[in-house]
Amino acid sequence: MADEPRGATDLARVFARHPERRYIMFGGKGGLGKTTFSAATGYWLAQQGRRVLVFSVDPQASLSDIFQRDIFGKGPVKIMDNLWAQEIDADSHIKAYQQEIRQKILDMYGFSEVPEEIENYIQAASAEPAMEESAIFDAVVDIVVSGEYDYYIYDLVPLGHALYYLSMAKVYDEWINKITKLREEMREYEQVANVMRRKKTTEEDQILNELQYIRNRINMSSRVLTDREKTAFFFVLVPEEMIILDTRKAAELFARFNVPISGYVVNRVVPSELAQQNVPEYLKHRIAMQQRYLQEIRQTFGKDVLASVPELERDVTGLPAIERLAHIMYGDGSVR
Repeated sequence: MADEPRGATDLARVFARHPERRYIMFGGKGGLGKTTFSAATGYWLAQQGRRVLVFSVDPQASLSDIFQRDIFGKGPVKIMDNLWAQEIDADSHIKAYQQEIRQKILDMYGFSEVPEEIENYIQAASAEPAMEESAIFDAVVDIVVSGEYDYYIYDLVPLGHALYYLSMAKVYDEWINKITKLREEMREYEQVANVMRRKKTTEEDQILNELQYIRNRINMSSRVLTDREKTAFFFVLVPEEMIILDTRKAAELFARFNVPISGYVVNRVVPSELAQQNVPEYLKHRIAMQQRYLQEIRQTFGKDVLASVPELERDVTGLPAIERLAHIMYGDGSVR
């Protein structure tokens, strides 16, 4: 175990105890502060000399706004020494998918151009929400397997989509295993097959190889997401009844996929001492309500609640505000 850093929060101590965990994820319902926490964590680690990439896979999030830099779709953009940020442009990946599919059809079937009915299908399929999710997932795989940084910090999409990513590997495994078994059963008939049949077999093998390639890429990313030695997943929540219920259910679902949950960070806590001051009654009621829910959070998640972040007077944008948030989240702690 690493030395406990002085002046550190429990959240900082988790990093100090597990320096091998280089894939950091903040997840939770949309709009709770995942993006700002990702940015602050990246800043904190970069200040200690670690090479860090913070990247967003949530179309609704905006690292561009938080870092006050135009980074959307531009690949990794350097924010400061040791810190890079990236926002994935799903549309560009979808267009690349479309062109790749067209080229494979031309190569496989020897067409001079893609038939109109197939082109129409490609366009229609690209409009489906699942295509955007797949494009984002593919970009995440490219980032994860690159190995260029000391820390990779994911700003995850909302929980349901994150679970979809995790389930994709199991779906592909089951599907491709069935196809592989069928192909093996067919091999005994290949010697008596005619020329056209052999050609068809070759085409089927190409399709099978493509599916296996996709599965391997998905498995690479899924292994990272579920690797307790390398990955830390933090839930972000606020002291509200429905958020607590949703987080508890999500934590149970994540456990089924073996996602290593490292702890919980509570955001937007109104300081209780304000209730003793001359403040409006509605604010006193809100503070009292939050205190009840904070107690419920402590009872539900116990020692895994690692940090409490107060309601800030303004949005976290720009490096000075990010630095302030990092200090609130991690104190004076450092990773050894």
